Amino acid sequence: MFVARSASRAPLALLPLLLLLLSPLSTLEAQEVDPHMETALRVLTTTPLIDGHNDLPWQIRLNEDAPMDVRAYGVEGREGGHTDIPRLREGRVGGQFWSIYVPSSAMETGAARFQLEQFDIAHRLLEEFPEHLGLALTAEDVMRVFHEGRIASILGMEGGHAIENSLGALRSYYDLGARYMTLTHSADLDWAGAATLEPGAPGLTEFGREVVREMNWLGMLVDISHVSDQTMSDVLDVSQAPVIFSHSSVRALHEHQRNVPDHILERLPENGGVIMITYVPGFLTDAETATIDDVIAHIEHARDVAGVDYVGIGADYDGITSIPEGLEDVSTYPALFAELSRRGWSEGDLRKLAGENVLRVMRDAEAVSRQLQQERGPSHATIEELDGTE
Repeated sequence: MFVARSASRAPLALLPLLLLLLSPLSTLEAQEVDPHMETALRVLTTTPLIDGHNDLPWQIRLNEDAPMDVRAYGVEGREGGHTDIPRLREGRVGGQFWSIYVPSSAMETGAARFQLEQFDIAHRLLEEFPEHLGLALTAEDVMRVFHEGRIASILGMEGGHAIENSLGALRSYYDLGARYMTLTHSADLDWAGAATLEPGAPGLTEFGREVVREMNWLGMLVDISHVSDQTMSDVLDVSQAPVIFSHSSVRALHEHQRNVPDHILERLPENGGVIMITYVPGFLTDAETATIDDVIAHIEHARDVAGVDYVGIGADYDGITSIPEGLEDVSTYPALFAELSRRGWSEGDLRKLAGENVLRVMRDAEAVSRQLQQERGPSHATIEELDGTE
């Protein structure tokens, strides 16, 4: 009888412990769930995270084993680098502006061929992985591809030197899928000044203004990352459509020529544009190591100066050799959004940061384009006519 009573009572006494150990939904595990990560994942599952700048096509070009070979690069899963499809999926990336980069040095031998090769790499990337990546030419396309469970892929030219002072070339690149163009890269153009902290840096010439007007006519976003302060100001004076900084941070926190001064940030609400904060360590801090806290400081400064409707993310993965701690590759976007939630960001504001702000900019630029195309045809102006150059 004693043994029988012990056997019947012991399981009852141990039942709570057994349930705790055996249940996959135990109280212990429930206590370990991070509500801020839950918020981040909910936001990124239902709102496309649209990053403004990723240099994967450039890394494919530079692949030592098989230069320019998309399949050989191993986008379906690779060691090293910042970007591949499994990590894009883990990072809940919903939309990506793929950088179609051409170095300024290509001006010496002709940048157009270089540019066309980069477009070819980007298009082959999308053709190789159609189950994961889909070309997006409009804001509506972004949402359609996102709802299909794929990553909306938008192409952005990095460097106006690739148009070789030709509006016809600009329109041809648009036809190839370019939906933004960074006006300069690391060198002044005949028609636009590049980023510098030196006083008196040039802005737009009259032909440069015509380039901006033609981009408005096309519906191509004007990207003023990499440009001089005067060029930023001139673009804001000329552009009828919202502009973007595809990958920049803020100068008030770190004085780097590629960062955006507050007097320009203050003009974004009137224009409707977006600054997409980059992860480039040298733009974030002069400390030896940048961290996720540095990125957040720049995001929040831009929000405080321009407003939460005018901020986005432009990490520059695979365009840099070092990365902030905590944001090591494209899989880490949820960590950033969870930390912002932890710091008091509302779910609505996180959605704006993730993609709603950029989608608004795209829609507004498309609306401006429709209106302008009702008013006039394409411009056939030349730099010789407008700037008096030979």
